[in-house]
Amino acid sequence: MSELSALMTELVMVESPRWHDGRLWFSDWGARQLIAVDLEGRSEVVLEMPSMPFCFDWLPDGRLLVVSGGESRVLCREHDGSLTTYADLSGVSTHPWNEIVVDQQGNAYVNCINFEFPYGEFQPGVIALVTPDGSVTQVADNVAFPNGMALTPDGSTLIVAESYADRLTAFDVTPNATLTNRRIWAALPDGAAPDGICLAADGTIWYASVPKQQCVHIREGGEILQPSTSTAAPSPAP
Repeated sequence: MSELSALMTELVMVESPRWHDGRLWFSDWGARQLIAVDLEGRSEVVLEMPSMPFCFDWLPDGRLLVVSGGESRVLCREHDGSLTTYADLSGVSTHPWNEIVVDQQGNAYVNCINFEFPYGEFQPGVIALVTPDGSVTQVADNVAFPNGMALTPDGSTLIVAESYADRLTAFDVTPNATLTNRRIWAALPDGAAPDGICLAADGTIWYASVPKQQCVHIREGGEILQPSTSTAAPSPAP
């Protein structure tokens, strides 16, 4: 089992970790900040947000897209540092929007849980496609609390965690960026409730299970590749 140590402390609520340009980037929802930290623990507040930054990813030209989920918008940090509205998602749903991934052509996939979590009545979520011109189209529905997403390096497959269905679901990406051939990538143990996911270089996936306080490494089909790593109370880094 891998040993854990804390890279940063005194954060409010951390979400959406992304490795980018030699640093770990993440959202601190409570502070409404995007933060980047290197492996020595040196951190920088990259962006202060007017609203909660649910998730983020980069366009091919280096601009940063941020999901302002409560506002049903995707914001763009331009090269000059300004924030602009990149896409209005309210035509698909006005419920909280969640995760985003961007492909090499600049198409962004954004998912929406489609109910008022945690107290609202559950209804299945959706995935929307935002094309480089800012157009928004729903490309998948009936997703049981869509959470972390990953695109394969060749852009041919989108994988999404369905937290309320204990599974990872895959779609083929068509030449026009819509989704087809929906299938179960991996059925997970009862109560796994996969949250964030990360695609490894060999095509396997790490998923985070909040209820079980674990990060689990699996291959397609659900085979566990190594013992689960507890995420509970790591010791601060020296």
